[in-house]
Amino acid sequence: MQEQFKSEEHRQKHNELHREHYLTCEKYYIFELLAVAGGMMGLYTYSLRGQVFCNAQTGNIVKMTAAIGWGRYGVALYYLIPFAAYVLGTIISEILPEKVSRTIFIRWETALVGTEMLVLFMIGFIPFSWPDQIVQVMINFLCAMQFNTFRQAEGIPMATLFVTNHVRQIGISIARIIKHHDQEAEARAKMLKHVKLILAFMFGGIIVTALSSYLKERTIWLAIIPLSACFCVMLQSDLIYERAMLDITPHGH
Repeated sequence: MQEQFKSEEHRQKHNELHREHYLTCEKYYIFELLAVAGGMMGLYTYSLRGQVFCNAQTGNIVKMTAAIGWGRYGVALYYLIPFAAYVLGTIISEILPEKVSRTIFIRWETALVGTEMLVLFMIGFIPFSWPDQIVQVMINFLCAMQFNTFRQAEGIPMATLFVTNHVRQIGISIARIIKHHDQEAEARAKMLKHVKLILAFMFGGIIVTALSSYLKERTIWLAIIPLSACFCVMLQSDLIYERAMLDITPHGH
């Protein structure tokens, strides 16, 4: 985005804002809401759409590897579908952000959440009689873009679609509390944030699982609730409070 700097002073102000200001899309509560939606999407695809992990790909790679080892090559090829969709979603989320901000005058992050809401609404109309791969590919695609787009919450690397790193960070924080008493307050605060992200993810998954027998295909619409809250807050910031900051790249990118 260097071509957008009109002067060296503009560049310095841009860098200063980037260091000291966290955009709305980087706020911790936004990541909490996204984690709730992430838990809902993950449990929806696993429980109702073919037992495929669409939030991340480690589980699918493990299943594909096991299938190859057992000589079930057709089953192994099946897991290439979510893998390919995830790769494609990542590629697009790397290419589109600058173009979106310049074209429609809102941040890519806001446009992405709005797109997720629209796609999930459409998924709710896809009956169980259709191949599960259709829904799997759509949600894989969305999850890849969300994971690659929302990287840091107020300067702390965080994921909203799986919890492995949060578990790791909890262990690291506990170790720091034990080893460095002078860092105890900071370590506890950081650990609490990771714990809350895990709980948010679990909350979303529990809600989807509990209501899936009643809502069936439309269970995925529950994920639109936390996403709509994110969208409204970020859209307001893009159009009013952070209108002059659309050229600022979120931390971690």
